Amino acid sequence: MSTSRWLTGGGASVVLVLTGLWAAGPGRIDRHLWDEVRPVIEARLAADERGSGYGETVPALRARWFCGAEPRDLGERDGVVRAGVTTRCTEYGVRRGTLVECSADEVPQVVRLERDAAAPGGFRVLSREEAPDGAGGGAWVASHFGPLSEPGPGDVVPSDRLEKAARAHFHLPADAPVGDC
Repeated sequence: MSTSRWLTGGGASVVLVLTGLWAAGPGRIDRHLWDEVRPVIEARLAADERGSGYGETVPALRARWFCGAEPRDLGERDGVVRAGVTTRCTEYGVRRGTLVECSADEVPQVVRLERDAAAPGGFRVLSREEAPDGAGGGAWVASHFGPLSEPGPGDVVPSDRLEKAARAHFHLPADAPVGDC
């Protein structure tokens, strides 16, 4: 088969499809879907962290978990949403007007959700998988996120977003310092 015949036959559509995939890039996220599932994911993360932090053992701190997620990939198929996310959960408390950070966790995860009109936010979490600690973490990320698995700058949850939410929750000024538990 000559090259010109391949390009004018079925091969041209393959080239166009591959060009389209390259132009869209792996990081294209349906922002509307993400805006729908993000609060559900973050609420589930915070609920799952409860009971796991140092601050919760010191009642005077009134510690609470604050979690954020940033999408690495997102798709919906047959009514199930698969969200590959980078997460950050930080446990904050208050001591003498200072926001204190007691515990923290940052890990890539895959969260599967389904639409459920009766659930808060209109979605229900079906499952949540996270990368293991240690040597197996890199292999897990590569197998769950593909060859372009390294997070980009937009895939990281900024700590100031969680600090801002914690300050608001504890009724602290926007510039209240952050200390260690």
